[in-house]
Formats: sequence, C-alpha cells, structure tokens
Amino acid sequence: MEKVKLVECPRDAMQGIVPFIPTDVKVEYLNALLKVGFDTIDIGSFVSAKAIPQLADTAEVLSRIDPSGSTSKLLVIVANERGAEDAVKQEGVTYLGYPFSISETFQQRNTNTSIEGSWGRIARIADIARTADKELVVYISMAFGNPYGDPWNAEVALHWVDRLVKELGVRIIALSDTVGVAEPADITNMFSALIPALPQAEIGAHLHCRSDNWKIKTDAAWNAGCRRFDGAIKGYGGCPMAEDELVGNLQMELFVGGLEERGVLTGLDREQLAKCVAKAGSVFPV
Repeated sequence: MEKVKLVECPRDAMQGIVPFIPTDVKVEYLNALLKVGFDTIDIGSFVSAKAIPQLADTAEVLSRIDPSGSTSKLLVIVANERGAEDAVKQEGVTYLGYPFSISETFQQRNTNTSIEGSWGRIARIADIARTADKELVVYISMAFGNPYGDPWNAEVALHWVDRLVKELGVRIIALSDTVGVAEPADITNMFSALIPALPQAEIGAHLHCRSDNWKIKTDAAWNAGCRRFDGAIKGYGGCPMAEDELVGNLQMELFVGGLEERGVLTGLDREQLAKCVAKAGSVFPV
C-alpha cells in the first residue's frame, strides 16, 4: 500500500497574520495538532521578531506544548546562523528548515543576502545542525518561477538541489511554489528529473495553491513520484516576504481526503483532524 509523509505547517499559516495570536491559543491549537499523527509539524521559527513578529514567541510555545504520546517530529525555520544556534538548543526540535531561494530578488527580501551569500550561510547552518544532531531541511524558494523577472528555468533549480545534496549532504529538500505560479507541467518535470537523479534524498512539495487548483498541482507531483507534502489546515497562510497578498497553502484536509480516495495510507486520526479543522476557525483572525 502506498505511504506518504504529511507535514502540517501552522507556522506558515500564522506567519503573515498581523494581529498577534495569543501564545495560549497557539499552544492549545498545536497540542491538538500533535494528536493527529502528522509525520512532521512545522511549528515556528527562530528569525528576527521584527521580520516575523507573529512568531516571536516560538521558544515559549515549544516550552509549553505537550508532545507526550505524539509521534510527530517538530521543525522550525531559521534564516541565519544565530537563529540556527537558538533552534538547536530546543530539545524537542528534530528539523531546522532553511529557505534557499533560486531567485536573487527573493533571497534578498527573505534573508537579506544574495544567493552566493546564502550558500555560505547554509553550509554553516548545516554544520551547526549536524553538530547538534539535528537534521537540515532545505526549502527551494521560488522553485517554479518568481514574480520579479529574475531568470528562471528548471535547470537552475536542479543545479542548486544537486549541489545541496551532494556537497552539503542535505537529505530532505522541499520544492516550494512560493507565490503559487507553478504549472502542472513544471511540477511534473521537476520531480521526474530530481527523484531518480538523487535517490539518496527525500524530495518533497511545498505547494501554495488555491481551492480550484490544488488537485492538479498535487496530482502532478504525486504522479511524478513525490511522497512528501506540506500543507496547512484550511489552506491558511503563505509567505509575507514574497508579495503583499498571501497565496494560501495546500489545504491539508482536502489533500488527505484525496489521498484516501486513492487508497493511500495516511496514518492520521481523522476524528482528531476534524477537530483541528473546526478549531482553526477560532485561531486564525482572517
């Protein structure tokens, strides 16, 4: 029976919301998510509070959640070495996620450095993670194009992914459709090229999409061999550093339903997932 890794991303859902979500509310919601059975929960970030004020309480959230009995692993996003040093102090965190953009403009907007500068930074972060027995997950931002007019083609993305895996030993890569521009053909081509070429790596999909195109995008990734998918309950979120309007994430509950129609084993507690879907409406002030 087919299996899939599902990564729920409340961090991505929350990060662009301006009204501060109280820490108590976050903790209650995250505790509920921990009971669903997701492989991984992208739970927060150790980045500048000025850049992402919504997630300034990530350390406190991690100190207050109750992961007992949960099989979900925790991931936090970092944007530089200082954030990585703070993140690896968190005993409950398994993964450090770093957004590596193949768009020069977005790399500057998101992490205040160039692509070359980001490469040096990610090499140092990989060492920090390895020393602390944590694993690095690299998100390839703007993997399917960008809105800035920066040069893009699949070969550019493949070049950087190949280097990340072979030179830095990164074992988990998430191709990110940061502003929702990916066409199904591009998704098919990317996964069809990368998965056979880099069998030592897990190549996942972080697709920003809408309720009218999530299925054609995920079908393209699935049919090309992708078995790791990020999403967010009710499709909330997107990247506030990319554009003013948040595109939205893959709506996790819809994707789970689609997987089960395929006969795919998700391993999720569907009753608990439904409770989280209901709870999300009171968490997100949108």
